[in-house]
Amino acid sequence: MTAEDRGQLTTEQPNPRSVRLGRMTVRQSVEAINAEDATVAGAVQAALNDVCRAIELVVNAFRSGGRLIYVGAGTSGRLGVLDATECPPTFLSGPGMVQGIIAGGPAALTRSVEGAEDHEEDGAAAVEEREVGPKDVLFGIATGGTTPFVHGAIKRARKRGAKTVFLACVRAEEVADDADVSIRVVTGPEALTGSTRMKAGTATKMVLNMVTTVAMAQIGKVYRNLMVDVNTATNAKLVDRGARIVEGCTGRSREASRALLEAAGGKVKTALVMHARNVDRDEAERMLEGVDGNVGRILDS
Repeated sequence: MTAEDRGQLTTEQPNPRSVRLGRMTVRQSVEAINAEDATVAGAVQAALNDVCRAIELVVNAFRSGGRLIYVGAGTSGRLGVLDATECPPTFLSGPGMVQGIIAGGPAALTRSVEGAEDHEEDGAAAVEEREVGPKDVLFGIATGGTTPFVHGAIKRARKRGAKTVFLACVRAEEVADDADVSIRVVTGPEALTGSTRMKAGTATKMVLNMVTTVAMAQIGKVYRNLMVDVNTATNAKLVDRGARIVEGCTGRSREASRALLEAAGGKVKTALVMHARNVDRDEAERMLEGVDGNVGRILDS
């Protein structure tokens, strides 16, 4: 296998501020890494215009019944799968609404399958397997910018009519892409040279958090800053959170809030409408259907 020289990439450059990492004390090492991490939010902020453009694509996809599909390899792939996995319990979204594809398949989530990222045709095949289409957004993540699996997925998704987003931590002049929206969060050299699981991984997590949280809020799955579509059927912690949301929004006692939530079938939004409009569960759910589940349109009217 012929290895491409990637030494010119920002993410592969040695960091002069941590050049003595292997000889530093523990305290010096963590201070050096922490100082690098402190720069990540600024790098994300510089890319916010493109993050907003990406979110608008995702919102349009959700409103038309489409999906957000992350694609990545290694840390990037794992972070995409993680964000997708967190959406159903957080927003009560369908399991297929946000998906994650990682090069090498599920086995790559728990162990390194490094060679899996090297083939564009495999990324294209993954897009075909998911039947990506015009309603969907294919969101490729490649912090170093060069991952063939991701570029292959984006190219095939575009051919199939999907909107595409590319997220990298190198400048477009270093590595180009074919996506509709290109997000470049330039985090600079890593404290451990080339280890993009560090600052680049942190930046990726920050961007993906924004994408799904804001998109879900835009389609009515958030009221104020509350997780009103939380899946209370998942575990006791989320039952407690749902009851506290009902308590805070209605002013009812803790016990009365839990009783109302139970009468609402564990659905926070239904419980809030039942209280606000003094209706039963069936009528509350009918009202929510009339506003596409956007409870704020009922509670704030």
